[in-house]
Amino acid sequence: MAFEVRLPRLGWSMEVGKLAEWLKRDGERVQAGEILFTVEGDKAVQEVEALESGILRIPPDSPPPGQEMPVGTVLAHIVQPGAGGPAPVEAPAVDRRADHSDAIHGRGDRPVAHPGADVAATGSHTRHGFPAISPRARRVARELGVDCSALSASGRSGRIVERDVRQAAPGSEVCVSPLARRVAYRNLGVDVAALAAQSDGRRVSRADVEAAARSARAPAGAMIPVSTVRRLIADRMVHSAHTVAAVTLTTEADATELVRLREHIKAEPGRVVPSYTDLLVRLTAAALREHPELNARLEGDHIVYPPTVNVGIAVDSPRGLLVPVLRDAPAMTLRQIAATSAALIEAARSGRSAPDDMQGGTFTITNLGMYEIDAFTPIINLPECAILGVGRIVPKQVVVDVAAERLAIRHMLFLSLTFDHRLVDGAPAARFLQRVKQFVERPYLWLVD
Repeated sequence: MAFEVRLPRLGWSMEVGKLAEWLKRDGERVQAGEILFTVEGDKAVQEVEALESGILRIPPDSPPPGQEMPVGTVLAHIVQPGAGGPAPVEAPAVDRRADHSDAIHGRGDRPVAHPGADVAATGSHTRHGFPAISPRARRVARELGVDCSALSASGRSGRIVERDVRQAAPGSEVCVSPLARRVAYRNLGVDVAALAAQSDGRRVSRADVEAAARSARAPAGAMIPVSTVRRLIADRMVHSAHTVAAVTLTTEADATELVRLREHIKAEPGRVVPSYTDLLVRLTAAALREHPELNARLEGDHIVYPPTVNVGIAVDSPRGLLVPVLRDAPAMTLRQIAATSAALIEAARSGRSAPDDMQGGTFTITNLGMYEIDAFTPIINLPECAILGVGRIVPKQVVVDVAAERLAIRHMLFLSLTFDHRLVDGAPAARFLQRVKQFVERPYLWLVD
């Protein structure tokens, strides 16, 4: 019996999508859990795994990569060796009002390949009774000689991922300095687990991470194909630049009290220490609640004001720029924001983000301060109305008392607000940025809220 492979739904709001590229060829044998193809959704590119083993058959009339099609369109079939090929693929129009389950099931009662899903009705095991495991984890397990049947799974949907395999390998405990881990994940995208496995038990340092990053860079004169994620980012940036009437406002805020607040939190043992981005998410969400004009989007001839404030955080990942979303940020405590953002950022950088993690944002914050950038002009993340660019915090000598002509060293922070002039005028945008500045300078204004 032929098993249908359909275009999956990457989140509940997705109605159409594009096949980005096939990672398996027609006639090639595939195993359940292997990556078949990638799908380009509204906010991200997602890998799609096979739920059946067999021979992949991609008919000549299958929709080509790059063509937009309804969710549920049949792309190919997986058949058993020796079985005849299926009938030509038809791409019937999918009723967008249909129940979501229609988009992720075949014509029978058997599920089709779905992003991140490697389990059927058996939960964390495949239909053959073996633990669900990612292709990368399976390859690493073969290299390290690890028996996967006895492993504990920590991946999404209960599958075994690479870190589960490496943790089970004899002598494979990851020993990485905190600074090296921070540099790897925040700046260079180096796989510290793989680096630690090659270090013969020696602690991985920042120098090791930087050396690995240098060796991974492309040599001068090399030609590298544009990845699907990079192409998606480029298309969205160009669309934003050509669509919105973008205006950027900048201001400089005295962040001394904000720095002091974070230092006090760090001094308390056992507490989750928020990053400066976490602090800015919390105070910006409070400012957006007071200034809903900046928490809007344009839909046809109407300006829509969403009922919640969902703040996206721009993340530099090895796959490109991703924007995971903190939902209903004003209702979250600072501790919740810190914990949730850390999980979302780690998932984005390790390629484990769920499609819904990247959707539903109403405002975005992008922070380049760690790269010693003061001010810049961020590009609006459509269909949002505005984006806040955050520069570095720098100690400066500033005037603190004009009458007494008194100077002092203060921690100064540049903020850049780019907004869509089609939705909001300059004065309301300036008032919003002024409020953000006030919240930076006087954290108690939003901490007591």
